[in-house]
Amino acid sequence: MAKRIVVAIDGPAGAGKSTLARNLAARLGFLYIDSGAMYRAVGLWALRAGIELADVQRLEQLARQSRIELEPAGSRVRLNGEDITEAIRTPEVSEAASRVSTIGAVRRAMVEEQRRMAARSSVVMEGRDIGTVVFPGADIKVFLDAAPAVRAVRRQRESAEKGESIDPEETARQMQERDRRDRTRSEAPLVQAPDAVYLDSTGLTIEQVEEAVLKLVRERTSNGKEIAN
Repeated sequence: MAKRIVVAIDGPAGAGKSTLARNLAARLGFLYIDSGAMYRAVGLWALRAGIELADVQRLEQLARQSRIELEPAGSRVRLNGEDITEAIRTPEVSEAASRVSTIGAVRRAMVEEQRRMAARSSVVMEGRDIGTVVFPGADIKVFLDAAPAVRAVRRQRESAEKGESIDPEETARQMQERDRRDRTRSEAPLVQAPDAVYLDSTGLTIEQVEEAVLKLVRERTSNGKEIAN
């Protein structure tokens, strides 16, 4: 059987990880696993259930009981059979996801599910600890970054495209706080894996970033299109 391949993309919020991972998966014929969407699903369920985001025991129960389904190319996300694709993209859910993702028990539950997914298919995964914790043995690791001001503008643009009205200064403040929390959390903090390729997307288009990573994949595999998927 052909070798299963894991492409791990890590980096801070607003760096362009989700778009890059989704496009790469489509071009390579791999499964796209949006780890952020999985934490958002748990965060959404916690908010709906009125569970305190510091209640470790109940949040772990939610994480282990949740049935999260990711459709091809990241087109839809389902939680326990319900389509939550749009519901998980609000600022409130984003904040909840960032907080629940710091809980070790929740992360372990999600990692177990992510590894089960990858055992069945070649995958592209993005997040903040994919190459360091989830798949330390990933075949290709990329740490995608960009200048803070550029990341804030990108996040603001994403919000505007969704019809959300968020003050630019508030967007920058939220991003700074999220960066601080992601980098300083005790469980799986955001750091660049020693063997990851650092890619600064500040002055690049998404097409240029995509081509750079595709080149890396092809250099390390015989032919990305022919790998088991």
